[in-house]
Amino acid sequence: MPTGPLMIIGGAEDKLHKRSILREFVAASGAADARIAVVPTASSIGAEVSGVYDALFRALGAADVVTVAPDSREEAHDPELVARLDRSTGVFMTGGNQLKLSAIVSGTPVGDAIVAAHERGAVVAGTSAGASIQSSYMVAFGGPGSTPKQRMTQVAAGLGLLDGTVIDQHFDQRNRYGRLLMIVSHSPQLLGLGVDEDTAAVVSDEGGSRVMRVLGKGSVTVLDPARMTTNAYEAKRSSPLLASGVVLHVLPEGSVFDLDARALVPQVSAVDPEDAAELAEAQRDLRRMARDIAASDVSPTTLRRRQARTRRQTTPEPTTDPLDGARQ
Repeated sequence: MPTGPLMIIGGAEDKLHKRSILREFVAASGAADARIAVVPTASSIGAEVSGVYDALFRALGAADVVTVAPDSREEAHDPELVARLDRSTGVFMTGGNQLKLSAIVSGTPVGDAIVAAHERGAVVAGTSAGASIQSSYMVAFGGPGSTPKQRMTQVAAGLGLLDGTVIDQHFDQRNRYGRLLMIVSHSPQLLGLGVDEDTAAVVSDEGGSRVMRVLGKGSVTVLDPARMTTNAYEAKRSSPLLASGVVLHVLPEGSVFDLDARALVPQVSAVDPEDAAELAEAQRDLRRMARDIAASDVSPTTLRRRQARTRRQTTPEPTTDPLDGARQ
């Protein structure tokens, strides 16, 4: 049975205007039949955050919205919270502190219920901290910067919904290139995904492959370190790292990427009807010219001159109204 889609949101998703990403989540969760569980554990103001998303999802047409908010590992064993997740068609993990989210949820019945929801086909989405925890390993904390440096960040185990990856968020806005490069330098078997704000990486199972589509205003940056050369195993504390041969993909909205093949999926461009008609007319003109050249056995330059003379000879001279001359 195919797993449900994942929506990995880079944080600060639009909540006031088009709300494209949140609208897509509600639609994928079943629209008018959607039963959504909001998990605000990462946030220090969980009740307020839950209220915001409750109002948003109901305004976008969701049938039911419930909160699953364990504040400790003990609470994450609560059978009622697990039951809420078991009934959901969509799970949404909010932003906040991803290390807090992992420390409370991972390896508990609530965490297992989120994984089970994904496995039975429900949509699992997360923004900011809720995005990072979806990977095998997640950024726990770390500073910004474009240059990867030894020990500039720390990692922790995620829920493993998107196996073989490490996810970072607020990527371009907070200049997190260096820390994601550091992580893949330490673990070249992982694919690094950096998701910008108001942007979502939507991952689904298509024909046995995990395919990622990009939605939103920013980009998803993919770092493929499979053939990289690095000195991470011997670099001293805080020193810049060697990271050579990393394959970089920057994917704006509409891009499709095969995560298993680690390759861009070519897309067929839609042709504007007017452009298609103009192209067809040009092709007909070229075919007529080719026939005329073949019939006349002359060069294109000679043929164009001959056609121009013919047009001049067949175009009638303009007539002058005698009254016009009299008026001058």
